[in-house]
Amino acid sequence: MNQRIVVAGTDTGIGKTVFSAGLAHLLGAKYWKPVQAGLEGETDSEAAARLGGLSPGRVMPELYRLRTPASPHHSAQIDEVRINVESFHLPDCRDRPLVIEGAGGLMVPLNRDVLYIDIFERWSLPVVLCASTKLGTINHSLLSIEALRKRQIRLLGIAFVGERNPESESAICEIGRVRWLGRLPWITPLTADSLQKTFKSSFVRGDFLNP
Repeated sequence: MNQRIVVAGTDTGIGKTVFSAGLAHLLGAKYWKPVQAGLEGETDSEAAARLGGLSPGRVMPELYRLRTPASPHHSAQIDEVRINVESFHLPDCRDRPLVIEGAGGLMVPLNRDVLYIDIFERWSLPVVLCASTKLGTINHSLLSIEALRKRQIRLLGIAFVGERNPESESAICEIGRVRWLGRLPWITPLTADSLQKTFKSSFVRGDFLNP
């Protein structure tokens, strides 16, 4: 079976979708975002396909497409939909690796009873944690690392997104005892070509495959 990786974040707006697009391209993987909250404009699946240069067959359909850009449980409530967590079965992707993007941070609720991290625990897949490099990242990152370890979820490593911040990055990796996978800088302009080139120079493909 090919490698399946969950891309999680320490918060919303971290850059998970851009990272996931770059990772899917680097690994020749398929991409899957189970819950899309917010349908106005480009969705995360559409952005990942565009930036990762992914053909339609490499983007798996979402389980839930919710109109309001909010926490999945709240967006579902507005849409009068209940998210059934028993429907979160991993898609069959025997021909390629699979990159799975979560929503917001680890503790985002899917309904009043289940958090996204509970699904990650059930899947028993390795997680790449995306973290910002801005002020506050040490606290957010260490709390996220602790939450993953408490549930015995395998943490593949941490990928930083943003401007270089060696002090915070080294503190998180040393205190959290987590592997530094690399850092994706802000890219301007952000295009498929610029992302793919930058991602290839920022991360090592072998760090994500059958580690």
